[in-house]
Order: sequence, then C-alpha cells, then structure tokens
Amino acid sequence: MAYEPGTSECRILIDCKAQIELMLLNLAKLENTDHIRQQLVAVHNQLEGLHDLRRAKRQGLMAV
Repeated sequence: MAYEPGTSECRILIDCKAQIELMLLNLAKLENTDHIRQQLVAVHNQLEGLHDLRRAKRQGLMAV
C-alpha cells in the first residue's frame, strides 16, 4: 500500500489499520476466529472513519 500521511495523527491511524489487517490475515488461518475477525473489521472501519474525518478536516484547512 502506497501512502503519504498528512499528519502524525494520520500516520498513527494508518499504522493501526495496517496492524489490524495483518491480524486479520493471520487469524484467517485459524479455525473458530470468525467472531474475532468481525470485531476487528468493525474496529478497522471505525479507524477508517476517523482517518476520513482527519483528511476532510485537513483539506478544509488547506482550502481556506
């Protein structure tokens, strides 16, 4: 994944999402982890929402 974080907050969010993605890949190799993986996907989606808000806020500031 190629990306360039705009702020340190974005960098943290990107790193956290990447760690969850790795956990999902590893857990997929194990049986009976469906519920855990669903929870991790939900957390990943929440982090993505926060990241979207940060990006929108940054773009709004740049437009001023």
